[in-house]
Amino acid sequence: MLHKTNGIVLHCLPYNDNYMIVTIYTEVFGRSTYLVACSRSKKTKVSRSLLQPLSVLELEVERQNNRDIHRIKEAKSRIIFTQINIHPVKNAIVLFLAEVLYRTIQEKEANQALYDYLCRAIRWLDIADAGVANFHLTFLLQLSVYLGIRPTNKSFTPGSYFDLVNGIFLKTPPNHCNYLDKNDSIVFDRLLRMNFENMALYTFTRQERATIIRHILAYYRLHLSDFPEIKSLAVMQSLFD
Repeated sequence: MLHKTNGIVLHCLPYNDNYMIVTIYTEVFGRSTYLVACSRSKKTKVSRSLLQPLSVLELEVERQNNRDIHRIKEAKSRIIFTQINIHPVKNAIVLFLAEVLYRTIQEKEANQALYDYLCRAIRWLDIADAGVANFHLTFLLQLSVYLGIRPTNKSFTPGSYFDLVNGIFLKTPPNHCNYLDKNDSIVFDRLLRMNFENMALYTFTRQERATIIRHILAYYRLHLSDFPEIKSLAVMQSLFD
């Protein structure tokens, strides 16, 4: 049966010279996997150029309930990027975030709030002129809301410790080793105050930014099952050096 939906490309795996297995977070079906015929022929209905990480597409898909892999019949861009594909830092951020989303979003049901957030964030990254170095930090903390693991800074006071297990600030260190020291906790509190509108107003040193992204990923790892090391992190960080 044919269906129409919008979707965000998370991951592509070449199957052979003429096919790719593509994981897409769709507006209607949640996370879905598709076998895509994408030869370089001009007659192909799905161009390889459409399947870049975090591309937002309008799709016509063929789905059968008894299959895990479906087919894309037609696809076209829903959001035309103006900067992401030509801006090396933004492109590296997209690769990093697509890998994170591929590892975190597993639900095969629609989640309109999450889908809308991702589209809004992708648009913001494409047009942003300032604060780009903070975008991935802001994105991951905002994403945690939709994943149900949002930390809170309501209990923050200078000199407190951020408890990575419980997602709160404490006046004294917890009785486990998964917490941030006082200095890193101050940086983490600043991070929790950021959003896409004000991220350009916050400054972090290169070392602070590198440290805090490790802490965010450690937080994800503690709260999400089977969350692995993110391979594209090193590539992205090298562009900020």
